[in-house]
Amino acid sequence: MSDKNSKEIRSKVTSDGNIEISIAIVEKPIPSDNEVLIKVEAAPINPSDLGLLLSFAADLSTINTSGSRDETVTSMKINPSLMNAMKPRLDQSMPVGNEGAGVIEGAGENAKDLIGKVVGLAGGAMYSQYRCVPASSCLVMNEGTSPADAASSFVNPLTALSFLETMKMENHTAIIHTAAASNLGQMLVKICKDDAVPLVNIVRKDEQVEILKNLGAEYICNTSDDNFMENLVEALVETGATLGFDATGGGNNGELPGQILSAMEIAANKTSKEYSRYGSDTYKQVYIYGGLDQSPTILKRAFGMSWGLGGWLLTPMIGKIGMEKFQEMRLRVAKEIKTTFASSYAQEISFEEMLQPETIISYAKQSTGQKYLVNPHK
Repeated sequence: MSDKNSKEIRSKVTSDGNIEISIAIVEKPIPSDNEVLIKVEAAPINPSDLGLLLSFAADLSTINTSGSRDETVTSMKINPSLMNAMKPRLDQSMPVGNEGAGVIEGAGENAKDLIGKVVGLAGGAMYSQYRCVPASSCLVMNEGTSPADAASSFVNPLTALSFLETMKMENHTAIIHTAAASNLGQMLVKICKDDAVPLVNIVRKDEQVEILKNLGAEYICNTSDDNFMENLVEALVETGATLGFDATGGGNNGELPGQILSAMEIAANKTSKEYSRYGSDTYKQVYIYGGLDQSPTILKRAFGMSWGLGGWLLTPMIGKIGMEKFQEMRLRVAKEIKTTFASSYAQEISFEEMLQPETIISYAKQSTGQKYLVNPHK
């Protein structure tokens, strides 16, 4: 391949009902005055990447891969009932990858001092060998930080930090978090411990309980336990948590968000001095910020009338936080990228490996401890 070219992963939903993932060869970008050219060396596969990469409508049992090396193409069928939702992206070859890290190889006139620096960024199209972005988009890492260290420096760290900012803005004092043994969940445990914020962690397996105990988590509730609800209520009484962040969207047969609200209500009533037929007047809020469970969200309405269930996304939240606080958060991430915000990966893979059926099935499961790191130059 010419040194004037760059490779990148593309995803396309075809009008005949398939999703195709391929490797495209494009021109290597040239930075303008305020831009930098990054040699991307590491980019994680996050749950937030799968919506574009695979779409949540793909039937993984139909995966078919043809070709090899740069000619590798993988396709799978789209669930016919979900094709209508795919119409806005039909037959468009779209670059993929929310975040990553690399070394600045070139720069425009106003950014030459950054050449040679390791940076992390959430620039989109990060499953690319080279990315050209505004210099201001880059988070410059401290000396001794590798691109692999910095690969997950945006989505999970800033999401976890923004949970705490949401808590403060909405006048809560403690947090509940599901899928708590995930990379993001482990970061949140460390942040809350450092910042003295009570945190109730919800997991679904015994081994996940052990992961969090080893990090020093104080409150851990396992949905697989027969006394899960009792344990959750007890934790909520002790912490006073009235704000939950749910990564599943369903969980526990679709009932987890509603169970959290119900447990909040029970905990509130345990300390209430007056009865009300409308339930406690303590406001309870659960935000769904991910879709790890595609089952319907079921609410059994056992939590009074003072509650809210809504969606939560990082980008709008950053707009509410403001640039000054956002910059403070970024600097904290750079400083603690090897400790509080460290990420672990099951495997480093190439573009060709990323398109293999067994690898796709593995990262599509979004299992704890099975996060993949893409190296575009492998």
